[in-house]
Amino acid sequence: MISKNQIVKWLQATATVLEQNKDYLTELDAAIGDADHGINMNRGFQKLISLLPTVADKDIESILKTVSMNLISSVGGASGPLYGTLFLRASAAVTGKSQLTDSDMAALLQAAVDGVVSRGKAKLGDKTMLDALSPAAEVFASAITKGSSTIEAMQQAVAAAEEGMKNTIGMLAKKGRASYLGERSIGHQDPGATSSYLILKTLLDILKESDREKV
Repeated sequence: MISKNQIVKWLQATATVLEQNKDYLTELDAAIGDADHGINMNRGFQKLISLLPTVADKDIESILKTVSMNLISSVGGASGPLYGTLFLRASAAVTGKSQLTDSDMAALLQAAVDGVVSRGKAKLGDKTMLDALSPAAEVFASAITKGSSTIEAMQQAVAAAEEGMKNTIGMLAKKGRASYLGERSIGHQDPGATSSYLILKTLLDILKESDREKV
């Protein structure tokens, strides 16, 4: 079970992680994009930090919807609409809930993927954030059906996201600004896949931390 408190902690920790990786993400984006992914994501999540206390007593749907609206309004480039849609669809998958079962989490992850697909029209292998997110959602759902714990399933999902992120290095970009580079986009890791991996890994870290605190 994942609590509302863990979701809030995850979002707060994500803001810290994205701030720490701001220059790295921007460096990745400089090679194949507008050199602003880290800056934009950091700005959006830093603004979110000030909004979270106003929704901390609400349900998870409301919290994630607030994340969505904030990212759409404060993150520039393609990332704002994509991440905004991701969190909006995720919120709709957990209507009225204050804690999430494993199947709720699987539904949330799949809804997030579906949101990115509907907004960006990307497919697996197009060298986008989807290459990290889609395998993660699939692996998490598969793991829980096989009896894995929440943390075990998330560990497998994060490993799949990391592999997907690294696989983007050898891919030809077919979407967004990177696609304009053609063959020159090969050999560079996708910044969106990287930020997606970091966000998922942060969730795993929060779940592990909560688990340790129970002991």
